Amino acid sequence: MELARIQEALRERGIDGWLLCDFRNRDYLAYRVLGLDFEKLSSRRWYYYVPARGNPKKLVSAVEEHRLDALPGDARVYLSWKELHAGLKRLLGAKKRVAMQYSPLNNVPYVAMVDAGTVELVKRLGHKLVSSADLVQIFVALIDEAGYRTHKEAAAAMDRIRAEAFARIGEAIRTG
Repeated sequence: MELARIQEALRERGIDGWLLCDFRNRDYLAYRVLGLDFEKLSSRRWYYYVPARGNPKKLVSAVEEHRLDALPGDARVYLSWKELHAGLKRLLGAKKRVAMQYSPLNNVPYVAMVDAGTVELVKRLGHKLVSSADLVQIFVALIDEAGYRTHKEAAAAMDRIRAEAFARIGEAIRTG
Protein backbone atom coordinates (compact mmCIF):
# COMPACT_ATOMS: atom_id res chain seq x y z
CA MET A 1 0.00 0.00 0.00
CA GLU A 2 1.24 3.46 -0.89
CA LEU A 3 0.09 5.25 2.28
CA ALA A 4 1.92 8.55 1.72
CA ARG A 5 0.69 8.82 -1.88
CA ILE A 6 -2.88 7.95 -0.87
CA GLN A 7 -2.87 10.59 1.86
CA GLU A 8 -1.43 13.18 -0.52
CA ALA A 9 -4.14 12.38 -3.09
CA LEU A 10 -6.82 12.73 -0.40
CA ARG A 11 -5.50 16.14 0.68
CA GLU A 12 -5.27 17.35 -2.93
CA ARG A 13 -8.96 16.51 -3.40
CA GLY A 14 -10.18 17.92 -0.09
CA ILE A 15 -11.26 14.48 1.15
CA ASP A 16 -10.84 13.74 4.85
CA GLY A 17 -10.29 10.01 4.43
CA TRP A 18 -10.85 6.85 2.42
CA LEU A 19 -12.88 4.05 3.98
CA LEU A 20 -12.07 0.74 2.35
CA CYS A 21 -14.18 -2.20 3.40
CA ASP A 22 -15.19 -5.64 2.32
CA PHE A 23 -17.38 -8.64 3.01
CA ARG A 24 -16.76 -12.01 1.37
CA ASN A 25 -14.27 -10.64 -1.17
CA ARG A 26 -16.77 -8.41 -2.97
CA ASP A 27 -14.44 -5.43 -3.38
CA TYR A 28 -11.39 -6.47 -5.38
CA LEU A 29 -10.44 -2.79 -5.69
CA ALA A 30 -9.87 -2.52 -1.94
CA TYR A 31 -7.58 -5.56 -2.06
CA ARG A 32 -5.59 -4.04 -4.93
CA VAL A 33 -5.24 -0.64 -3.23
CA LEU A 34 -4.20 -2.19 0.08
CA GLY A 35 -2.02 -4.93 -1.39
CA LEU A 36 -4.03 -7.69 0.29
CA ASP A 37 -4.35 -11.25 -1.01
CA PHE A 38 -7.70 -11.40 -2.80
CA GLU A 39 -7.56 -15.21 -2.89
CA LYS A 40 -7.77 -15.37 0.92
CA LEU A 41 -11.48 -15.47 1.76
CA SER A 42 -12.88 -12.91 4.17
CA SER A 43 -16.05 -14.31 5.69
CA ARG A 44 -16.62 -11.28 7.94
CA ARG A 45 -16.78 -7.55 7.33
CA TRP A 46 -13.63 -5.50 7.73
CA TYR A 47 -13.00 -1.75 7.48
CA TYR A 48 -9.77 0.14 6.90
CA TYR A 49 -9.78 3.92 7.22
CA VAL A 50 -6.98 5.96 5.69
CA PRO A 51 -7.18 9.56 6.93
CA ALA A 52 -5.75 12.41 4.88
CA ARG A 53 -3.40 12.99 7.82
CA GLY A 54 -2.40 10.62 10.58
CA ASN A 55 -2.38 6.89 11.06
CA PRO A 56 -4.83 4.47 9.43
CA LYS A 57 -7.31 2.57 11.61
CA LYS A 58 -8.82 -0.90 11.31
CA LEU A 59 -12.12 -2.42 12.38
CA VAL A 60 -12.21 -6.20 12.17
CA SER A 61 -14.43 -9.05 13.30
CA ALA A 62 -13.41 -11.08 16.35
CA VAL A 63 -13.77 -14.13 14.09
CA GLU A 64 -11.07 -12.82 11.72
CA GLU A 65 -9.27 -10.31 13.89
CA HIS A 66 -5.93 -10.82 12.12
CA ARG A 67 -7.32 -10.17 8.62
CA LEU A 68 -5.64 -6.76 8.31
CA ASP A 69 -2.47 -7.45 10.31
CA ALA A 70 -0.30 -6.80 7.24
CA LEU A 71 -1.45 -3.16 7.20
CA PRO A 72 -0.31 -0.31 9.43
CA GLY A 73 -2.63 1.15 12.04
CA ASP A 74 -4.36 0.25 15.27
CA ALA A 75 -7.19 -2.27 15.17
CA ARG A 76 -10.49 -2.42 17.00
CA VAL A 77 -12.43 -5.67 17.15
CA TYR A 78 -16.20 -6.11 16.95
CA LEU A 79 -18.39 -9.14 17.54
CA SER A 80 -22.02 -7.98 17.29
CA TRP A 81 -23.60 -5.63 14.77
CA LYS A 82 -24.04 -3.08 17.58
CA GLU A 83 -20.30 -3.22 18.26
CA LEU A 84 -19.67 -2.89 14.53
CA HIS A 85 -21.79 0.28 14.32
CA ALA A 86 -20.15 1.77 17.43
CA GLY A 87 -16.72 0.77 16.15
CA LEU A 88 -17.34 2.37 12.77
CA LYS A 89 -18.47 5.55 14.51
CA ARG A 90 -15.21 5.60 16.51
CA LEU A 91 -13.17 4.71 13.44
CA LEU A 92 -14.47 7.66 11.41
CA GLY A 93 -14.80 10.15 14.26
CA ALA A 94 -16.28 13.60 13.61
CA LYS A 95 -18.31 14.37 10.49
CA LYS A 96 -16.12 14.16 7.42
CA ARG A 97 -15.98 13.85 3.65
CA VAL A 98 -15.28 10.15 3.23
CA ALA A 99 -14.36 8.43 -0.03
CA MET A 100 -15.71 4.94 -0.60
CA GLN A 101 -16.09 2.55 -3.54
CA TYR A 102 -19.44 4.15 -4.19
CA SER A 103 -20.86 5.69 -7.35
CA PRO A 104 -23.62 8.30 -7.10
CA LEU A 105 -26.58 7.07 -9.16
CA ASN A 106 -24.34 4.11 -10.10
CA ASN A 107 -22.88 6.20 -12.94
CA VAL A 108 -19.54 4.37 -12.72
CA PRO A 109 -20.57 0.80 -11.85
CA TYR A 110 -16.96 -0.42 -11.90
CA VAL A 111 -16.30 1.35 -8.59
CA ALA A 112 -19.71 0.67 -7.02
CA MET A 113 -18.48 -2.10 -4.72
CA VAL A 114 -19.93 -0.97 -1.38
CA ASP A 115 -23.39 -2.29 -0.55
CA ALA A 116 -26.28 0.11 0.02
CA GLY A 117 -26.55 -0.79 3.71
CA THR A 118 -22.97 0.28 4.39
CA VAL A 119 -23.56 3.50 2.44
CA GLU A 120 -26.68 4.16 4.56
CA LEU A 121 -24.79 3.43 7.77
CA VAL A 122 -21.90 5.78 7.00
CA LYS A 123 -24.34 8.52 5.96
CA ARG A 124 -26.42 7.96 9.11
CA LEU A 125 -23.25 8.50 11.14
CA GLY A 126 -23.20 11.99 9.63
CA HIS A 127 -20.54 11.68 6.96
CA LYS A 128 -20.68 12.99 3.41
CA LEU A 129 -19.79 10.25 0.96
CA VAL A 130 -17.78 10.92 -2.15
CA SER A 131 -16.85 8.43 -4.82
CA SER A 132 -13.38 6.93 -4.71
CA ALA A 133 -13.41 6.68 -8.53
CA ASP A 134 -10.62 9.25 -8.99
CA LEU A 135 -8.53 7.58 -6.29
CA VAL A 136 -9.11 4.14 -7.80
CA GLN A 137 -8.01 5.51 -11.15
CA ILE A 138 -4.72 6.65 -9.61
CA PHE A 139 -3.95 3.59 -7.51
CA VAL A 140 -5.48 0.76 -9.54
CA ALA A 141 -6.28 1.76 -13.10
CA LEU A 142 -3.07 3.46 -14.22
CA ILE A 143 -0.61 1.36 -16.16
CA ASP A 144 3.13 1.44 -15.59
CA GLU A 145 5.87 1.76 -18.23
CA ALA A 146 5.86 -1.97 -18.98
CA GLY A 147 2.09 -1.91 -19.41
CA TYR A 148 2.34 1.11 -21.70
CA ARG A 149 4.93 -0.66 -23.87
CA THR A 150 2.68 -3.72 -24.07
CA HIS A 151 -0.24 -1.54 -25.18
CA LYS A 152 1.90 0.09 -27.88
CA GLU A 153 3.06 -3.33 -29.13
CA ALA A 154 -0.53 -4.59 -29.19
CA ALA A 155 -1.67 -1.47 -31.08
CA ALA A 156 1.04 -2.00 -33.72
CA ALA A 157 0.07 -5.68 -34.09
CA MET A 158 -3.62 -4.78 -34.41
CA ASP A 159 -2.82 -2.18 -37.07
CA ARG A 160 -0.75 -4.72 -39.01
CA ILE A 161 -3.53 -7.33 -38.78
CA ARG A 162 -6.12 -4.75 -39.92
CA ALA A 163 -4.01 -3.81 -42.95
CA GLU A 164 -3.45 -7.48 -43.87
CA ALA A 165 -7.16 -8.27 -43.50
CA PHE A 166 -8.22 -5.43 -45.77
CA ALA A 167 -5.54 -6.38 -48.30
CA ARG A 168 -6.98 -9.92 -48.40
CA ILE A 169 -10.52 -8.59 -48.69
CA GLY A 170 -9.43 -6.35 -51.58
CA GLU A 171 -7.67 -9.25 -53.30
CA ALA A 172 -10.74 -11.48 -52.89
CA ILE A 173 -12.99 -8.81 -54.41
CA ARG A 174 -10.63 -8.23 -57.36
CA THR A 175 -10.24 -11.93 -58.17
CA GLY A 176 -13.87 -12.78 -57.60
